[in-house]
Amino acid sequence: MNKREDISGFYERIDYPAPERIRADKPHINIFERASCIRAIPFSRRDYYKVTLILGTGRLDYANQSFNIDRPALVFSNPMIPYNWDPHSTNQQGWFCIFNQAFIQQREGLLNDLPMFRIDTDKVFFPDADSVDEIAAFFKAMMRENVENYVHKYDILRNYLHLIVHHALKMQPTRDHDRDLNAAARIANLFLELLNRQFPVDSRQNVLQLRSAKDFAKQLSLHTNHLNRAVKDFTGKTTTEHIAARILLEANDLLRNTDWPIAEIGYCLGFQYPGYFNSFYKKHAGTTPNELRKHAV
Repeated sequence: MNKREDISGFYERIDYPAPERIRADKPHINIFERASCIRAIPFSRRDYYKVTLILGTGRLDYANQSFNIDRPALVFSNPMIPYNWDPHSTNQQGWFCIFNQAFIQQREGLLNDLPMFRIDTDKVFFPDADSVDEIAAFFKAMMRENVENYVHKYDILRNYLHLIVHHALKMQPTRDHDRDLNAAARIANLFLELLNRQFPVDSRQNVLQLRSAKDFAKQLSLHTNHLNRAVKDFTGKTTTEHIAARILLEANDLLRNTDWPIAEIGYCLGFQYPGYFNSFYKKHAGTTPNELRKHAV
């Protein structure tokens, strides 16, 4: 099973010398051309963010979704969601950049709160020809800037990345732009942030504390009915549906990418007894945890 890949592991995988000693608390960003990306990328989580302009064909498996990439695509990935890439041709062009959490947090408010770096929004976009040219120009400028020794280089790179992000924002529904314009949107996003903050479950001592609408409502100082109504109005899904989907996503990742006993996975996800976890999983996935793990090996 594939383990979580950090930035140092990324450089080892592509056989590329790391430009500096990688530390989690030190901002890091690097930009690459995709010409050498002809090998499949294994399904796993990464401990870094990645923005990619794909000029080539292939299949992208993103959490529990699959995308057939048959035209230029702009893809955003974050440490919370596992993915893999299976190229369908040797002609792979484009660019990508990787960066860590410290790079995002270095300038508060620029990237950290943008929709595509959240777990509950679109991550794959198909820009038109004009947008592809503009995004390509931004990546080329980032590559040029990255070799400079300018003291504020990271600020410039962050600004280019921000421009790329805004091209994606223009392709999202208006609701994503205006998510804070009303009370329901604010409550729904607070709920989603609180939900996603519990993940990933990367230790057997990391047990989910919030598993029901009542738990979240108490944490947000809201009546449960008020929370349920706001989430349903804004997202079209119930609070319970969001919670179940996120737990299922985490369960799939742990079953595929760890050797933890199934009972321990269930316990970490808030199920006191293995039978409860098995029933939940079969209801939402249509199979059992044991069957998924057998096929993942």
